[in-house]
Amino acid sequence: MKFKVKDKVKMTCLFNFIVSLHYMGRILAIDYGTKRTGLAVTDEMQIIASGLTTVSTKELIAFLKAYIAKENVDKFVVGLPKQMDNTASESEVFIQKFLEKLAKAIPDIPVNRVDERFTSKMAFQTMIDSGLKKKQRQNKALVDEISATLILQSYLASQS
Repeated sequence: MKFKVKDKVKMTCLFNFIVSLHYMGRILAIDYGTKRTGLAVTDEMQIIASGLTTVSTKELIAFLKAYIAKENVDKFVVGLPKQMDNTASESEVFIQKFLEKLAKAIPDIPVNRVDERFTSKMAFQTMIDSGLKKKQRQNKALVDEISATLILQSYLASQS
């Protein structure tokens, strides 16, 4: 069977696209807190954001190292807390210290920041809308995980 040059070019482009998908990494979002940190992650094609888990902040760096050892992660997205007047929130001081530790522990993965205003309120509303009972809505770990997912969705929307 003979192929035309045009067909060979199309097949090569398709092959290269499929190979690039195989090597695409996830994007991992971090809703940093002094006690707990919510995490969310994309699929390999970086289209869908899903809640991953909530971890104790003391164990966060170790968790991230273990996660990237088994999953390909292209970048971290970390929430950027701001006040209504657009100034930095008080918690930004703690996040900056975390970012320094993260850069030392995992220097090869870049970090992007995303405005996280209202994510906790939106997460709580999402829990109500999904029909969770009052007892389930009091689970702060779940709020943190949903907040991380909202941060990641916001990042993905800004990229398209």
